[in-house]
Amino acid sequence: MIDLRSDTVTKPSDAMRDAARDADVGDDVYRDDPTVNELERRAADLVGCEAALFVPTGTMGNQVAAAVHADPGSEVVVDDEAHVVRWELGNLAQGAGLQTRTVDAGDRAVPSPAQIRDGSHDRDLHRPGTGLLWLENTHNARGGVAVPRDRIEAAAEAAGDVPVHLDGARLFNACVALDTPPAEMVAPVDSVLFCLSKGLGAPVGSMLAGSEDFVEAARRVRKRYGGGMRQAGIVAAPGLRALENRDRLATDHENAARLAAGLDAIDGVSARDPDTNIVVADVAGTGLDGAAFVDACAARDVACVPFGGTTVRFCTHLDVDGEDVDRAIERIAGVVESVA
Repeated sequence: MIDLRSDTVTKPSDAMRDAARDADVGDDVYRDDPTVNELERRAADLVGCEAALFVPTGTMGNQVAAAVHADPGSEVVVDDEAHVVRWELGNLAQGAGLQTRTVDAGDRAVPSPAQIRDGSHDRDLHRPGTGLLWLENTHNARGGVAVPRDRIEAAAEAAGDVPVHLDGARLFNACVALDTPPAEMVAPVDSVLFCLSKGLGAPVGSMLAGSEDFVEAARRVRKRYGGGMRQAGIVAAPGLRALENRDRLATDHENAARLAAGLDAIDGVSARDPDTNIVVADVAGTGLDGAAFVDACAARDVACVPFGGTTVRFCTHLDVDGEDVDRAIERIAGVVESVA
């Protein structure tokens, strides 16, 4: 099986497994796990923040950030295709007690300054006020779009005094694609979440970074959400190795471009050039919807995911090389031929 469902399907390397086995550990709730402490220091330095917090999942990190930044009942201005809206089970409402004011960011992938100003309002007797601006980079649902730093900065400036959180689950994909240092990309926002288990190859874990005060508050919320971990160095150690995989993301981008070109050359399939490692293909011309196309691909040992209607998502990663991509294209061409 050539697994192109997500960059979360990678297996930890031997070096990561060795690091987990040999990790120096302590009780992280007491802050005496040296491996977790080192990961948090490294992560904060990497994105130019004062501090960082290790969390089990990106969803938890996002929800912790929301709960720290905004008062219950207040509104979050967010793109209507954002991961937090589409795939986090309504947790802004359930977890942090927040409302969403969604806008269609379109090809920009982040709300424009005008949309942010129009969607924001002050707190008064009748209205809860805008409590948070939510951005995403890269933008998953919009095809792994890498958002340039100037759009992040323009959005943050339009938000004024409202805090800004960046869901950077695949932050380093954006930084590599745009040749922008992570600290520079993150500088305009108040907090950032990035995943160790997407693209970087760690088996588990994400990092939430911001000011020292923000991270101190986030640590309390993490505990409330059940994220207080004990000898967590065993899972943090592979995360340290994962940080070394940032530069190789360019290879995933090259493989994604190769995959998109191959898919687009198949009659009935349309795929645009990707910014990063996510390829979204429209298969309407095959006569199949996305779910049926995915099932047909699985029967030929290519795994991908339906992405709504007649679209399908493919994702390249460190466990897939150029030869795998070529084989996947050949097998998918066979799928289309069989239904023609």
